[in-house]
Amino acid sequence: EVQLVESGGGLVQTGGSLRLSCAASGFTFDDYAIGWFRQAPGKEREGISCITVSDGTKYYRDSVRGRFTISSDNAKNTVYLQLNSLKPEDTAVYYCAATPNEYGGSYTAELYDYWGQGTQVTVSS
Repeated sequence: EVQLVESGGGLVQTGGSLRLSCAASGFTFDDYAIGWFRQAPGKEREGISCITVSDGTKYYRDSVRGRFTISSDNAKNTVYLQLNSLKPEDTAVYYCAATPNEYGGSYTAELYDYWGQGTQVTVSS
């Protein structure tokens, strides 16, 4: 059974930090890129970062570049997203998803085969 399980969300003040985890199972981890998406209330889901786990190539949307850091621990089939300098506008449900390596770096949701259930991040002002 394919699973992507996010964890690490929570409530934090402006300027604070969180580390999100995405634990993958049920598929060949190295064959996929893992992306992070978020969806705020009343807004469309947006992709914010992606990593091709086989070679470590990283991608960031401009709105999070320099504040968020994506990484992977291939031995644990886990991808992390370190969120620093958080702002109220970062409040959203954060999802991880898996797409074949050839689509690594894309934020087109339809290209992603597997999705996690999401974890809530709330940044208070």
